[in-house]
Amino acid sequence: MPDAFTVLWTHDTCRALRKAGRVGERPPVAYSGVHQSLPTWSGARAGDQVYALHVNRCEVFVVSRMRVIDTDRGDCCGPAQATWQDPPFPGHDDWWMLGAGGCGASAVHVDATPVRFDTPIPGDLLPALTWRNARGKTRNLKYIVDGRLERSVSLQGFYRLTSESADTLDGLVDSVQ
Repeated sequence: MPDAFTVLWTHDTCRALRKAGRVGERPPVAYSGVHQSLPTWSGARAGDQVYALHVNRCEVFVVSRMRVIDTDRGDCCGPAQATWQDPPFPGHDDWWMLGAGGCGASAVHVDATPVRFDTPIPGDLLPALTWRNARGKTRNLKYIVDGRLERSVSLQGFYRLTSESADTLDGLVDSVQ
């Protein structure tokens, strides 16, 4: 059974997506890294779902749902960097803002829903969202006040959702597609 994860896309990432005109387009790739500025998509395998989230003015939005296809560098990525001055993934230059230049970035090919910034997670659902670690311990979001997320620190990273929370986010994404 596939797993589901969340990853937080920063204001800089989302601003770059808007500026590059990527709203409404489906990203073919995202990037995993080895530094906290670009979370490692550890544990994600082909078939898993990843929900890209964004927090804006204390509201949490689902920006895209991505199904992982593979985590291998494909021909579509273009040639690997020969020098530090070369682009890291020239075949995916249109989606550089998703982390192509991040520390130790590696391509994760995805089948994604279009990028959008108008799918908020209702405030009454935020306390019910639950993540679980490899040992099976669960946690919820912190810093929720009156249905608003006051701090995004508990979303920063790459975290495995419980199946119930994944179903909740699936329903939300499917309702706007």
